[in-house]
Amino acid sequence: MFIKQLYTNCLSEAAYFIASDGEAAVIDPVRDIDAYLELAKEQNVTIKYIFETHFHADFVSGHLDLAAATQAPIVYGPNAETGFPVYLAKDEEQFKIGKITLKVLHTPGHTLESCCYLLLDENQQPHSIFTGDTLFVGDVGRPDLFSGNLSKEELAGLLFDSLNTKIKTLPDHVTVYPAHGPGSACGKNLGPDTYSTIGDEKSSNYALLANEKDEFIQVVTTDLTAPPSYFPVNAKINKEGYDALQAIMEKSLKPLTVADFKRKMKDDVLILDTRNANEFAEGFVPTSISIGLEGRFAEWAGSLLPFDQEIILVTAPGQEEETVVRLARVGFDNVSGYLEGGYQAWVDAGEDRDLIISIEPDELAMDIPHDPNLIVLDVRKPAEYADGHVKDAQNLTLSDMADPGTMADFDDNHNLYVHCAGGYRSIIACSILKREGIHNLRNVTGGFAKIKEEQGIEIVKEKNVLN
Repeated sequence: MFIKQLYTNCLSEAAYFIASDGEAAVIDPVRDIDAYLELAKEQNVTIKYIFETHFHADFVSGHLDLAAATQAPIVYGPNAETGFPVYLAKDEEQFKIGKITLKVLHTPGHTLESCCYLLLDENQQPHSIFTGDTLFVGDVGRPDLFSGNLSKEELAGLLFDSLNTKIKTLPDHVTVYPAHGPGSACGKNLGPDTYSTIGDEKSSNYALLANEKDEFIQVVTTDLTAPPSYFPVNAKINKEGYDALQAIMEKSLKPLTVADFKRKMKDDVLILDTRNANEFAEGFVPTSISIGLEGRFAEWAGSLLPFDQEIILVTAPGQEEETVVRLARVGFDNVSGYLEGGYQAWVDAGEDRDLIISIEPDELAMDIPHDPNLIVLDVRKPAEYADGHVKDAQNLTLSDMADPGTMADFDDNHNLYVHCAGGYRSIIACSILKREGIHNLRNVTGGFAKIKEEQGIEIVKEKNVLN
């Protein structure tokens, strides 16, 4: 028996490759499928099944491309309605993979079609369970997504029943392999690890410690932040289908000369610059939006960029293909080319450039007492802001900046000092502000991590988080 977790960090997503005696299965594949095909070749096995735990909302699955490449059927649990051929498994139906078995456990709650796959070893004993978004390390799947006519409380009630009748009854030694790890927005606060055991989760997971349904519903539905705006888009794509990734790559990987790039800029296109945030700040094509590949690229692209607008790219040399793939992972199929030679070609052509002024926190400390028009703009999440922020700072969460209306109150009289936690998000925010015509701004390097250490800057907490 062979089990491999394939973890995609920028998505906080775990896919699984399982093999036994010449046969294999893939669970919850991402859109770029080469890793699974290479594993099948290395292990000298045939991919027999492609299992989906539910309709994913935070990434586009590779189920269709993998099925086309292997002729393996796509398996969903009960209640899944798709725009393409699938096999709908029954609750407790079993699938043989070599000498091992995967048993379907229908576990509605996160979504109605959600299911887990229990792996039975060669002796038909429970070995591990692939829980999708039903159970995470330290958390459970949020019950407020795509519920149709059901409320989040009703879905949470279903999730309680699923966990207590299908999951908590398993032996403590059974390994838990979830679909997501830390940083995922599919739960409230996932733990730091990407796998666990039933015993560990029963003893430490806050949701599994709630033994009464009413208590469970309360703790699971409290303090849920709004899901990222791209979740419904990705769920719809996964349910209805999509174009093959190879076709997207061929359409997107078109080199554009500076002249070609400028011609496209005259149309309603969005320029996405995926270079390192610090490089971007030093110079960029005017109106570009910065989302560096070094951070949680896919999440921020999905949250901030429109899905119906043509995109042209500026990347570091050699990162064009990676950028297109990572955009495709969250449903962006609308890239029409990239600047050949990267930003340096733009510089060499003598074209107009823009930049972001960056300052150290000590300069912010000197300016605060003397500038009545100074606004400290904190683009972190509300919970981060509440836990400590510069006195009188305005909190405008980066994800909310997808709506230009959130920036309508800023004008040329304001001096904006923008920061996040460490510097990645603030550069994105500055690029969005500049695209909206707001240029009187500075990026505070090092973010709040450095600001809070600067003497002369008063830090306050919201009352509800004070000790």
